Amino acid sequence: MSKVLQHLPELDGDEQVEVARLLNKMSDAQAEQFARIYRTRRREPTHILILAAVGLLGAAGLQRFYVEEFGMGVLYLLTGGLCVIGTIYDMINYQNIALRYNRQEAMEVAETVRNVYDE
Repeated sequence: MSKVLQHLPELDGDEQVEVARLLNKMSDAQAEQFARIYRTRRREPTHILILAAVGLLGAAGLQRFYVEEFGMGVLYLLTGGLCVIGTIYDMINYQNIALRYNRQEAMEVAETVRNVYDE
């Protein structure tokens, strides 16, 4: 857990636990490289909530585009956020949406960092 606090102190909750698990398998140089890349790729849960709230005003689906779920983004856009129900669901579950996206990005970044240092 100390590596995640040293390299990514801004993380909290489940995201911190997930990233700590990945960082424990890395050297300090790998962890530093991981932190640099991960910071640029991760998504803030509050941004997802704000974008979902904007969806209530007519631009539904922006939160799905933000987490690179383009198919769902188009579906929300064309259906008014699945008749607003999908948008409300996303506003309730915004932290889970962010965690799912960030978990996937963390695994991809960790794999990239490991591959670079293995060469």
